[in-house]
Amino acid sequence: MSEHYEDEEVTRARVLSNGQVLAFIARLWLRRPLLLSAAAGLMMLAVVFDLMLPTTSKWLLDAVAAPDRDAGRAWGAWGWFVGVYVGFVMIRNIAFRFWNPLAARNMRDMTNEAFRRVQGFSADWHADSFAGSTVRKISRAMWGYDSVSDAVVLWIGPAIIVLLGLCAQMALRWPLVGGLSFAVVCGYLWANIWLVKTYVRPANLRSNALDSRIGGALADAITSNPTVKSFGAEAREEERFGGIVDAWHRAVMVTWNRFMDVWFVQSILSVTLQAGSTGILLHLWVQGKATPGDLGFAITAFMLMSGYLRNLGENVRMLQKGIDDTEDVAAYERTVPQVADREDALVFAARRGEIVFDDVTFRYKSAETPLYDHFSLTIRPGERVALVGATGAGKSTFVKLVQRLYDLKSGSIRIDGQDVATVTQGSLRRSIAVVPQDPALFHRTIAENIAYGAPGATLGDVREAARRARADGFIADLPKGYETLVGERGVKLSGGERQRVAIARAFLADAPILVFDEATSSLDVETEREVQAAMEDLMAGRTTIVIAHRLSTIRGADRILVFENGRVVEEGTHGTLKAKQGTYARLAALAEGTA
Repeated sequence: MSEHYEDEEVTRARVLSNGQVLAFIARLWLRRPLLLSAAAGLMMLAVVFDLMLPTTSKWLLDAVAAPDRDAGRAWGAWGWFVGVYVGFVMIRNIAFRFWNPLAARNMRDMTNEAFRRVQGFSADWHADSFAGSTVRKISRAMWGYDSVSDAVVLWIGPAIIVLLGLCAQMALRWPLVGGLSFAVVCGYLWANIWLVKTYVRPANLRSNALDSRIGGALADAITSNPTVKSFGAEAREEERFGGIVDAWHRAVMVTWNRFMDVWFVQSILSVTLQAGSTGILLHLWVQGKATPGDLGFAITAFMLMSGYLRNLGENVRMLQKGIDDTEDVAAYERTVPQVADREDALVFAARRGEIVFDDVTFRYKSAETPLYDHFSLTIRPGERVALVGATGAGKSTFVKLVQRLYDLKSGSIRIDGQDVATVTQGSLRRSIAVVPQDPALFHRTIAENIAYGAPGATLGDVREAARRARADGFIADLPKGYETLVGERGVKLSGGERQRVAIARAFLADAPILVFDEATSSLDVETEREVQAAMEDLMAGRTTIVIAHRLSTIRGADRILVFENGRVVEEGTHGTLKAKQGTYARLAALAEGTA
């Protein structure tokens, strides 16, 4: 399945057109109109000075070649020749003083906003996307923006103005030279725009997708390194990763070679311009119809045009590559979050922790039939409710819907009388503390991980939460104590230690609703006893939902709900359900080994 997904990623159709990506970037430019206007205006002024360079070159050569050897006139022409170039350099340098902060701030904004949008996408979106690929797309888009912006404003725009301006100047003096120059410039633009779009771009999209695939494969293998090591599969993973890199290598060679093909066409056009313009002027000089200054004008104009044409070619390629690199993040802006806050969403006001499922119908997008079909249930404030049943019966989905990780097809879920669809997701989830089976810790200190649910907590608060979670003992034995870095996803800690850190985090969050999702299923008996004691303390006075396969952990629940295919088929206490000799009694017998 993963290989099939990756192939779809590599061969996917375009999401946005060039124009849509450029419009996305232009909206970033327009956020800071003063910086944009200053940079673009100064660039245009620099272009004017650049256009004067061939003319001042002609003045200088004509002054030097004049029979009267007028030194004053020659030095004056030299002053204009040097001054125009110095003016060009100074003005362009000042323009960058406005352009650089514009670019840096827009790159910052674009990256932050892409991260915010990705965080807001649904659990399904993240399940369908490789984390490493997403990271690569966002980081690549930041530099893609830089490439597009520099190409359009700093190079392509000025280049087109200079090239057309020089063509016009030459056409006024020598129509044949002007016509040739205009034809070459048009051919050059065609070669860059049409060939890059139709010939180079498909290969570039494939190599970009494979570049993202490398990021996804790296993240997948590195985060799963304990599994790789446990099976001694390092060589197998190296071979698999090497195959992906080889595919990228082959694709990127095609892309680069196609860029070289376009460059070769451009070089032929450049040589045509050089030979044609100077040849025509030399012919006119032989006939006495052109001065040495005219020839100097043509040579200077060619050198200037050649430089701009070369920059134009390089920057059209850079523009297209930057558009390709930015496309995914530009598409994020147009992607509607699958679970979104309403415009009039209120802040959730946590009170007693009553949970009501009212005629709920819910279906996963990959399923043909609803998991919950007109499902209703009430959990009273402060009640301890255990959810049991076979895998896929709907237990974890129940908790996800309480958190509003998915939207319902119909019906409503109310907590303390508030429909979860009408409140902000952040405020809702801050009122629900979840302790999962395998807590995912950040690669930060233990103190930071514990305080994650209460960012303003003091170290004293953190220590108290750790004490109540029975975590202070093992933390004190660590060389750096609460400043110990736990490793990616908490790999430096044992399962029981991660669980106790997660419980300490829940203590500090102080939410009215508490969820334990298989919180002790992977622990040994002694560690489970410690974690159970911490859980008992944490549950006091809170509405608690416990998902468990180990029935020994839920004997003290106020109510046990037995799920089967999205329905509650039995409910009651441990004793009453065992006495019924139904589904729960069978599960209990299997758990106790008496079945």
